Amino acid sequence: MIDCEFPGGNIIVDAIEGDTVSLHQDLRDTRGDWFYWYFRVRGAAGRTLNFKFTKGNVIGVRGPAVSMDRGETWKWLGKVAVEGTTFCYAFPLDAEEVRFSFAMPYTERNLREFISRHESNPNLKADVLCKTRKGRDVELLRLGRLDGECDYRVLITCRNHACEMMANYSLEGIMESILSDTDDGKWLREHVEFLVVPFMDKDGVEDGDQGKNREPHDHNRDYAGESIYPSVRTLREFVPTWSEERLRVAIDLHCPHIRGAHNEVIYMVGNERESMWEQQCEFGRILEATQTGLLVYRASDNLPFGTAWNTGQNYGTGKSCGRWASELDGIKLATSFEIPYANASGKTVTAETARAFGWDIACALRCFLQKL
Repeated sequence: MIDCEFPGGNIIVDAIEGDTVSLHQDLRDTRGDWFYWYFRVRGAAGRTLNFKFTKGNVIGVRGPAVSMDRGETWKWLGKVAVEGTTFCYAFPLDAEEVRFSFAMPYTERNLREFISRHESNPNLKADVLCKTRKGRDVELLRLGRLDGECDYRVLITCRNHACEMMANYSLEGIMESILSDTDDGKWLREHVEFLVVPFMDKDGVEDGDQGKNREPHDHNRDYAGESIYPSVRTLREFVPTWSEERLRVAIDLHCPHIRGAHNEVIYMVGNERESMWEQQCEFGRILEATQTGLLVYRASDNLPFGTAWNTGQNYGTGKSCGRWASELDGIKLATSFEIPYANASGKTVTAETARAFGWDIACALRCFLQKL
């Protein structure tokens, strides 16, 4: 049995002929094409099956991600199992259920586990930003100094595109660092209040949507004019009041395209305003100099405005979260990070290595804020 009836699931099965399963990603209300998929197989113990994708090459550069424990933990199957648009998998004899995904899913269940691990920490408060169109809670987390006496405020958002799940693991790393007993954690808790929205497109995350290029526009083009999504609308209303003129940094976390040179490095998306680009470059220099994790960031990989896809034409009449944040009163640094799904400058992206990069971001944030 092959299905996607669980949070984040996405697949359409075209046909099953012997040991070959033909299937494709569900694009739903996506304009054009995209590559997110996530499904499970039950009742295939002892068999070897071929999974052939019929709508493009949507298998990532390290093959599919595989989970043997219902999505609790994941590993890359590897390129050796892939031929063109097909991957092959030999199911263990005791395999009751195996899950496969384009990358390593992160849904509400993962966030609840994170909150549960830190629920006794007084420097973490879980709240709700608003309800989605479908009635789900859009989680809002506050971390750091929560008594109103902070020196700085920092906004961090994630999943403005529902499918970009690896960014959430880096977000977890940032939050772990803030709550940790390290020098970085202690300084950040003393001086900074963080406002974090882990799932801007919560319905898309749980429904297993692509999210990118959603009709009539996606969440990351909804920050201009009258916002059509409750989470974006509420955030735009809430942040200027919450800031109290102390908001200094805003970071929006993303993942890039499926493969290709500039999609297999970590980079920041350059702002069109020269003064903001200078601050992005400064933050990049700090991050490059202080990073300790396996995933390598190089400031030279940043994408200046007017380069490749980062043009005014790409945004059309919409506005991204990063561009909106760059216009907020008092802001010093507003930036978007692109964190690859599987390969970052030759290093393997996993839940663990992505979290470690989040720790590196938190360290760089401390250094950046100390210089203000």
